Amino acid sequence: MASSLQRYAIKRLLHLFPVLFGVSIITFLFIHIAPGGPAYAMLGVEATPEKVAQIRAQYGLDQPLPVQYVTWLANVVQLELGESIIEGVPVSELIVTRLPVSLSVAIAAMTVSLAISIPAGIVSAVEKDEWPDTLARVFAFWGVSMPNFWLGILLILFVSVRLGWLPIYGYVSPTESVVQWIRHLILPAITLGTALAAIVTRIMRSSMLETLNEDYLKTARAKGVDERTIVTKHALRNALIPVTTIVGLQLGSLLGGSVLVEVVFALPGMGQLVVDSIFSRDFPVVQGAVLVYALIFVLVNLGVDLLYAYIDPRIKY
Repeated sequence: MASSLQRYAIKRLLHLFPVLFGVSIITFLFIHIAPGGPAYAMLGVEATPEKVAQIRAQYGLDQPLPVQYVTWLANVVQLELGESIIEGVPVSELIVTRLPVSLSVAIAAMTVSLAISIPAGIVSAVEKDEWPDTLARVFAFWGVSMPNFWLGILLILFVSVRLGWLPIYGYVSPTESVVQWIRHLILPAITLGTALAAIVTRIMRSSMLETLNEDYLKTARAKGVDERTIVTKHALRNALIPVTTIVGLQLGSLLGGSVLVEVVFALPGMGQLVVDSIFSRDFPVVQGAVLVYALIFVLVNLGVDLLYAYIDPRIKY
């Protein structure tokens, strides 16, 4: 099993390179064919044809697109993501500064989601058509329907402004204060985690209902095994397989889908960085950030696939 698992992991890691190559091409083309450019963003009202041409020549933007792409790709192979045109600092430095914020929000949101959805989905399936099931389905419908930014605004108005329990906006590094770091993450985590919890609750409920009706569980009941053992020891592990898939996909999408939440709570994360860079046409930052997003997404999904072997040893690679 170990050797087949290793071969599968190596094979998936090799697939990483064509995926990142494709992402880099698409990102490069889309950001460069968009109207405008970084020269206009840098010069503002002082933009003249001569100054724009000077800026473009300085950063190699006057070269043909294939030449620009090959130059950028050669630097990426050497782990150099270039330099921000607007900020004048290495792109890797900006990403290293911003990525921990987005990772903190994503992990906190996933923690909130799993803490709500797994118990809710289990109870909903076990108490099918009873009031706990109805309550869980109402929550799932509400969570999917509620826009993240609207929920975030409501939480700010009620929890922060009216009650004064938590900070309204901003981010504090855990190296400065762990308590303040947690306090600043609670509202963004609830805002992002609620929608994900609603989706996972529905998947968990469906998967548990299907598993609870399997023949081997009917046999266990006939042998006198109590329902708690059946649910927690036998049914839950098999029911978690489709849930793991959804959670893996959602964890990757949380990193790129937290832009609105980062804006609402003024979090200096990757989402905010990408939005600002798109508006200012800071090509190297957008390309580097999207490439990092793609790398994280692929690695997260690889981890989820490998986790299948632990959840269900019957899976072969």
